[in-house]
Amino acid sequence: MPSYSSLVSAFVLFSSVLVSPVAAQLYTDCNPLNETCAADPAFGTAYTFLFNSTPPTGTFNMTAGTVDYSVDQGAAFTINKKGESPTLISNFYFFFGKTEVVLKAAPGTGIISSIVWSSDVLDEVDWEFMGGNTTHASTNYFGKGQPDFKNAGYHPVKGGVQDDYHNYTSVWTKDKLDWYIDTELIRTLHAEDANKTLNYPQTPMKLSLGIWAGGDPDQPKGTIEWAGGVTDYSKPYTMYVKSAHVQDYSTGKEYSYGDHSGTWESIKIATGNSTAYENIHREPEKSLSEKWNELPASTKAGVYAAAGGVGGLLLIALVVYSIKQRRRGRQEAALLAQRQEQERVELERFKKEGRNPDALNFDGTEYNSAAKGGMDTATYAVPDSPPGSSAGPPEMAWDPTGPGAAGAAMPLLRDDAMNSRIASQGSGPQSPVNHSPSDVPGQMGSPSHQAGAYGVPRLNSPAPGRGPGSPSSPGPGYGGGVR
Repeated sequence: MPSYSSLVSAFVLFSSVLVSPVAAQLYTDCNPLNETCAADPAFGTAYTFLFNSTPPTGTFNMTAGTVDYSVDQGAAFTINKKGESPTLISNFYFFFGKTEVVLKAAPGTGIISSIVWSSDVLDEVDWEFMGGNTTHASTNYFGKGQPDFKNAGYHPVKGGVQDDYHNYTSVWTKDKLDWYIDTELIRTLHAEDANKTLNYPQTPMKLSLGIWAGGDPDQPKGTIEWAGGVTDYSKPYTMYVKSAHVQDYSTGKEYSYGDHSGTWESIKIATGNSTAYENIHREPEKSLSEKWNELPASTKAGVYAAAGGVGGLLLIALVVYSIKQRRRGRQEAALLAQRQEQERVELERFKKEGRNPDALNFDGTEYNSAAKGGMDTATYAVPDSPPGSSAGPPEMAWDPTGPGAAGAAMPLLRDDAMNSRIASQGSGPQSPVNHSPSDVPGQMGSPSHQAGAYGVPRLNSPAPGRGPGSPSSPGPGYGGGVR
């Protein structure tokens, strides 16, 4: 009696015969069966793509979504919403060869996880995993895009297709095509069995890894039935691929079609390394530490010496700069001390001469006279010797509040300084320069107007009735008096 699993496999296979008209859904930009097309870039090598990170530059194109990469799970192809079908499509072609893909299929009704080979003439080799079928993997092939709906096969997978990763391998020559699951051969197609080789896949192939919604409501009814039912987009569906080993059994730079027959004999191979080969085998950019480690010992010694020399020069420059700064600081400190000492000496001299340095507002001598017995105080500002005079400052300042001030003569302008000014003003009343205070009518320090007295009115404002030529009203050019 046949086992249950055998009955399931038979039923699935029978169903695939009935509802498999979905098969070839690929397209080509240029079909060599109908026109002359550009050459296809060859792979020309063997390489294992580890999808814990982005594939090498120039090897795959991303379409219809995004792929996330992680160390633990590899590449994650996720459908988050209607219209997404993230797929990696190789930029290279292999002409007979082998692929080994380590994959965990996505769950979900109508969700199809797939490994697809395809050529420009629409030859096709497939692995397909239906989200509604957790136990079986499907294999299929097409020749030149012919809709042969009897080619699919369904194969049980130990442990299921969605709970763990499995190795799905295809080995392809001009004579036969083998499919393996975890190194176990599960199907063989001989070229003669594919419509006398007419529908046998035999032209250069590119590799596609992707996920799509066969159960999308917009798909044809037959496709939805084949996929297992209508897809529910309320949650995401993810297929994971850890690695893909690709081996091209041919070597060369490009593959081109010599005619429109679509046979393997018509394929021409251009010699040389392909772009994919160069991208894959290009050495990664080395880090600075790696570049340093590769330098000869003599070169490292030279670098150390040069670095030491530069460091020494910088240190010397810093020391010289510091010395100059300290020297400049000492000079500035000495100049400041010198100015302070000069100011101190000058203040001492002012004190000895009876001057108040805070009240000086021009080049002259200040005299303060304090009235005794309730008398008012008047301030007199008398110019010193004019600039250029040989006479120096008075030997002793007169203090009207000091002892003997009443009988002492008030120091006035020197004769030689005042006479020249008087002479320049023309004739007029005699100046009181040569008279002592006792000869002058009036009282010193009185705020009242005293004509002819030597007081504030005489020096600071013109007296009533006096003309411009009088001593109390200096004319133009007079340089003395209060400013």
